[in-house]
Amino acid sequence: MKPHVLLEVCVDTIDDLVAALDGGAERIELCSALSVGGLTPSAGLASRAVELAQAQSVPVRAMVRPRDGDFAYSAVDLETAEAEGIALLKLGVDGLVFGATRAAFLDRDALGRWCDAMRRVRPDVGLTLHRAIDLVADQLGAVDLAVELGFDCILSSGGAERAVEGLPILDAMRERAGGRIAIMPGSGVRSANVVSIVEATGVGAVHASAAVGAGAAPDPRVLELGFAVGPRRRTCAREVHALRTALDTWESA
Repeated sequence: MKPHVLLEVCVDTIDDLVAALDGGAERIELCSALSVGGLTPSAGLASRAVELAQAQSVPVRAMVRPRDGDFAYSAVDLETAEAEGIALLKLGVDGLVFGATRAAFLDRDALGRWCDAMRRVRPDVGLTLHRAIDLVADQLGAVDLAVELGFDCILSSGGAERAVEGLPILDAMRERAGGRIAIMPGSGVRSANVVSIVEATGVGAVHASAAVGAGAAPDPRVLELGFAVGPRRRTCAREVHALRTALDTWESA
């Protein structure tokens, strides 16, 4: 028997959350606006998501990202991110997902202050460093800093657009981690490639949206007036199940 590989699924609506749970997701990354990579979820979304996920004993880690764009945050952005993280912890999420950069490096000072503020609310909070790490110049050195700051997981594509294109870096990150922190490949992870990603990197967790197109294209006026950025994609319970089945089959082989 091979080691178990955790399947985390990112969602930004309650319908998507239900699909992820129905398909067999073992951890939820809760966001809003996945069309721009994910932003901080609303209080109402977080509260309901925690209720539904905890009923099935599935942990929820919530994204803290106060705006879209890059991760070089101003003092006001960081104040907002701190307030959002504290509010989400008080709503009962199990962990948080955050990242901050400055001039092609992780922003040590900003990350340190934010992590300390979260641990004052909940000392044992689980913390994922998200794909901001894919923008830094030295991803292996960033693994050491993430450990020092108290993160327990790094979500990364290995600096590539898709995880399958960043496998050598992801494997090197896992080696650098040396069991001190989990390296979790994400971006373009599907049931058709998840086993090859795990075999190439030796990781113990993977992250996927398991999303498919949500039917007809948006009303052209919706796009014209800026209410959407393109066709919606929704979490597919069948793809989540296919991901979990592929991993289970590999683990038992």
